Amino acid sequence: MQRRDLLSHLSLGCLSSFAPLPALATQPLELWLANPYQGHEKLTDYWVSEKYDGIRGCWDGHQLLSRSGKALNPPTWFVQGWPAHAFEGELWAGPGQFEQAASVIQQKQASDHAWRAMRFMVFDVLTPSITFTERVGRYQGLVKHIDKPWVQAVAQSQVQTHAALKTLLHTTVQAGGEGLVLHRGSSLYQSGRNADVLKVKPQEDAEAKVVAHEVGQGKHAQRTGALWVETPQGLRFKLGTGLNDAQRENPPAVGQWVTYRYRGLTDKGVPRFASFVRIRPAIER
Repeated sequence: MQRRDLLSHLSLGCLSSFAPLPALATQPLELWLANPYQGHEKLTDYWVSEKYDGIRGCWDGHQLLSRSGKALNPPTWFVQGWPAHAFEGELWAGPGQFEQAASVIQQKQASDHAWRAMRFMVFDVLTPSITFTERVGRYQGLVKHIDKPWVQAVAQSQVQTHAALKTLLHTTVQAGGEGLVLHRGSSLYQSGRNADVLKVKPQEDAEAKVVAHEVGQGKHAQRTGALWVETPQGLRFKLGTGLNDAQRENPPAVGQWVTYRYRGLTDKGVPRFASFVRIRPAIER
């Protein structure tokens, strides 16, 4: 199956059962991705929800897949009774538990006890013919039909001003949340990045590939002082802040992808105040 045909194939799951999708194990899903919030948007056009810090998952009506298209291995009971409808959400283990969620999901046979701590936070259905406002009702109804405590519908609300959005972001982060997501209510489901979906966070984040290690100096002598990383656009820069002692002793390997945070870009497009956050889980690549 070609990637450009995947979205239309998935959307058929809202109407019928799915056949096996063997090609997905090697092809990333063409899902809707968020752009950064800029602060000038007309907020009354958007729905607002919490951004959960977990691993994105997509149920294709037949199996649970990662963002990269790899089949996940939840216990049978976790997905029992899920309908032949394509929907997506975040596999989440609770505030500040990203590493725990990633560990559970990457194991071929994680324990039932570990999966009992997981939640699938549903935030959309892959139905390209209706608006997001209509899809909110669809996914809320779908979650109600599944009727399992570990499958939850992401709550949506609206704010009128950027000041109110800032206050909501502060409240969410103080409670342990990662940030917020804005969905334009009138938008149809589409793949790729655009301004119809925005992420609102205290700091921006992105991914880059490790291309080299730089030996440290002073207290970091004889171990890694910084990582040289390369963005998908080919930009290279140094990432030293954020690494703990264990990571400096055993740094992410060359070729691994990492997540970093930053605050805007320089005139040359280099991330300002970039700091290492974590290694990107292999299941997402």
